[in-house]
Amino acid sequence: MKHWTPEDIPWDSFDPSRVNGDILKIVKAASLVEGNGRDYARYLCNVFDDDPEFQEAVRAWAEEEVQHGDVLGRWAELADAEFDFSACLKRFTDGFKLPLEATSSVRGSRAGELVARCIVEVGTSAHYSALAGATDEPVLKEICKRIAADELRHYKLFYTHLRRYLDREGLGVLGRLRVALGRITESEDDELAYAYYAANGGGEPYDRKRNIRAYVHKAYPYYRPDVIRRSVAMTLKATGLKPNGRLSRILAGLAWRFMAHRQRRLAQTSG
Repeated sequence: MKHWTPEDIPWDSFDPSRVNGDILKIVKAASLVEGNGRDYARYLCNVFDDDPEFQEAVRAWAEEEVQHGDVLGRWAELADAEFDFSACLKRFTDGFKLPLEATSSVRGSRAGELVARCIVEVGTSAHYSALAGATDEPVLKEICKRIAADELRHYKLFYTHLRRYLDREGLGVLGRLRVALGRITESEDDELAYAYYAANGGGEPYDRKRNIRAYVHKAYPYYRPDVIRRSVAMTLKATGLKPNGRLSRILAGLAWRFMAHRQRRLAQTSG
């Protein structure tokens, strides 16, 4: 099936009156993270240096990620004439560096690396599903729906290769759970904070805590319970646990309450 292109987006339907300022800031940051896809491919190809099947798949994945960044950046430029996607992307990549010279996974094994990649795709699919449901700007809604579907497909891609490496490396449920939890705790790390700063930071010095607070304060309110339930199920599947059942329901409820609590605390801090 042919992948969609920027020409498939109904750009003529853009409605500036429906642009939400907080969502715009989130989209600007997301465009930079997505636009850095080729560096991720380089890292993964180093880690999987003797696996041409995976390397081919990950290079194709990276091109789709870069397209996501380009399309989101184009929309952000429509919404804000002062936003320069190319300049902000350079600012981001100059200030945030991936371990491009690594020859082994920072997760301890190739199977662990693929678990981490699955968790990233869980997060991005949830992120764009939440934005698609939150925005009523027609062009952004269409973009986010398409990207959310891509990220779900990317999850399936990494999960398929994870199963190959589980057969070779035998990473158990506890090991997979450890990697997954570690990657989840990194969701508020320097990458996202610096992307938000590079896209929206103006001239002040970079402060990770300030920028991640600003991002979370704007992004978390748009997550719906159904998005969180699906994310928890996908996470459990990647760790080898039952994706649907009592544990999944409990964890989804806890995740929803955590996000609501974090949002309330940030609102109090901001106020």
